[in-house]
Amino acid sequence: MPAPSQTADTEVQKAAITPLQIGLCATACGVTVANIYYAQPLIEPISAEFGLSANLAGLIVTITQLGYGAGLFFLVCLGDLLENRRLILSMTALTILGLIGIVLSPDGGVFLLFSFLLGMASVGTQMLVPFVSFLAPPETRGRVIGNIMGGLLTGIMLSRPAASFLGAHFGWRAIFVVSILVMAATFAVLWRILPERRPEARMGYPALLGSTLDWLRTARPLQRRAVYQGVMFAVFNLFWTAAPLMLYARFGLGQDGIALFALAGAGGAIAAPIAGRIADRGAGSMATGIAMLGAAAAFVLSGFGTVWGSLAVLVLAVVVIDAMVQTNQIVSQRIIYALDDAARGRINSAFMTVVFLSGAIGSILGSLSYVDGGWWMTAGLGAVLCVAVWLFFRTE
Repeated sequence: MPAPSQTADTEVQKAAITPLQIGLCATACGVTVANIYYAQPLIEPISAEFGLSANLAGLIVTITQLGYGAGLFFLVCLGDLLENRRLILSMTALTILGLIGIVLSPDGGVFLLFSFLLGMASVGTQMLVPFVSFLAPPETRGRVIGNIMGGLLTGIMLSRPAASFLGAHFGWRAIFVVSILVMAATFAVLWRILPERRPEARMGYPALLGSTLDWLRTARPLQRRAVYQGVMFAVFNLFWTAAPLMLYARFGLGQDGIALFALAGAGGAIAAPIAGRIADRGAGSMATGIAMLGAAAAFVLSGFGTVWGSLAVLVLAVVVIDAMVQTNQIVSQRIIYALDDAARGRINSAFMTVVFLSGAIGSILGSLSYVDGGWWMTAGLGAVLCVAVWLFFRTE
């Protein structure tokens, strides 16, 4: 493991984060990360306008995800090297540029190019989370991270219904136009509230990337937490990839109905601040076990919900799944951020890269499992993965 450096930066030591700043940063994370999900429910109208074949239509979502994945590894670690306020503002500006390019795209090639840029720039959220953790005293750090992550999860969950609604009534470009305005306001807010933070690291960019890999290769707590949350995020994506197919086939829900279901699922974000408080009290291990087993039980419950034809049961299941995934995420970040103050950017980069790649695998498994075996296969797979990671967790 790279040698720890627990010396905190003097610039942020002088600043005390306020509830207003926490709320604004949580909102900034939510509206920024939402950008990588807007295109998901709009694949059909976008591909139709640009004349994309069925094979290329999948790139509408995939290319943004690839950009985000690249940004997680190649850009998030810069938080340990460059002045953080300027870095976050630069990412926000690039996000706006990506959105403008998408709105003005004359053809599919340009659209995909700016979608990749949008995905890469949206990793500003993963720079903001560790940065805000520097502003919080250690005794309340989990709670602050929980509040910020609650905003991030809310952004993810609301992005699809918002895009579906605006796309149905005003065309697919409408959500991206609205996002330009929202991100411009976000830039102004972050410009106003973020203090400067100049990291202590003195190394070149190649050494920075190498250090990120070293952390992942040698730091056992980081390895285990990446596995825990990687599996949890995989089952999260597994659920949300297959759920729209199931809701249409079993309940006859259209675009608006699926959007409302996703909106109800956003209730899981209420677990974030609670999880942060639990982590601050030193009960993170207990919360991790509850999250894994709770998610497994919710997957089983979702299977019975389809058998009973009960949307209420399915809503309960998805709220629990989202809450459990969020709980484990916050506990994990609370633990890994304590490994080394000066390396939080690299640590978060390594952690989130593994989590994101695991989520991509979960999306593939969600589609394959539902097509091959229906919802019970999807639900069973989700439950088995949760129990498996719980058994691995028990070996700690």
